[in-house]
Amino acid sequence: MSLNYSNSLDQYDKAILNALQNNGRLSNQEIADQIGLSPSACLRRFKSLEESGIILGYRTLLDAKKLGLDLMALIHISMDKHTKERFQEFETKVQALPNVLECLLLTGQTADYQLKVVVKDLEAYQDLLLNHVTQIEGVSGVHTSFVLRKVIDKTAIPI
Repeated sequence: MSLNYSNSLDQYDKAILNALQNNGRLSNQEIADQIGLSPSACLRRFKSLEESGIILGYRTLLDAKKLGLDLMALIHISMDKHTKERFQEFETKVQALPNVLECLLLTGQTADYQLKVVVKDLEAYQDLLLNHVTQIEGVSGVHTSFVLRKVIDKTAIPI
């Protein structure tokens, strides 16, 4: 069970989080200047946000197309059995696939999982699907949608 900290965050905590979401490379000094806190107070709050688990980590966003990964697909996966063991095995295997950007366990759909993948082209997609995804024990159905264009592509969540 995760704790909900949203009610305990004040305007400075929220400002720090928003600043970092917009530019994760900001220094403590830059954030402090931006939100009107001293660097030491800003750093204490920043460390507290990290220790509480609200800040999960830091990543660099890359342009997949510029790296030759021109095709994005959403793959809906149906499983043959709905057991904890079957789902754990699927999740372990899919985590090892480098082309899988996201794996979501779903409810209210005919599919059990949705995978967001990037690949070079249709040939690479076919390899991923036939030689990896459908080889995972328990996968009983696959439906793929190809992404034509990203309309909204953001990582920042509303605070």
